[in-house]
Amino acid sequence: MQPSQQHEFAVFVASRSDSLIRLAYVLTNDQHAAEDLLQTALMKTAGHWRRIRGNPEAYVRKVMYHEQVGRWRSPRWGRERVVPAPPEQPVEDRTHEVENRLTLQQALRALPVRKRAVLVLRYYEDLPESEVAKIMGCSVGTVRSQTHQAVARLRELVGEHLILEA
Repeated sequence: MQPSQQHEFAVFVASRSDSLIRLAYVLTNDQHAAEDLLQTALMKTAGHWRRIRGNPEAYVRKVMYHEQVGRWRSPRWGRERVVPAPPEQPVEDRTHEVENRLTLQQALRALPVRKRAVLVLRYYEDLPESEVAKIMGCSVGTVRSQTHQAVARLRELVGEHLILEA
């Protein structure tokens, strides 16, 4: 949008916002939903401002009507309920999970590339040993031994309890 069009749009919004918010409230019957509806309509209008001729307020009203009808038809419409205060739901402390993930990530970086690749392909990508062997260009026996050695090295680096949790 060019600076002159931006100014023109800003003047339009400033002069017609009161009227448009009243219409949005009538359509939604909720102040917050009305503000959201008007904001959405104005965003869509701003994107087409240079092509709007004649009565821009009629264009915004039409966008608001269509947007609100779309909200009514949406299966998600009406699921939210306004309550005086959020329900008290204690959240358990999960910082140990982050610490474990970081420790495991650091240990994986310490592994040689080939052993790390075997673990990623076997356990992260969940590929069978034969597929891993094809990808890595080695035998199934090599995949098995590399996997065994890599897991043993991870156990040394992070401890048995972390490997079992992950």
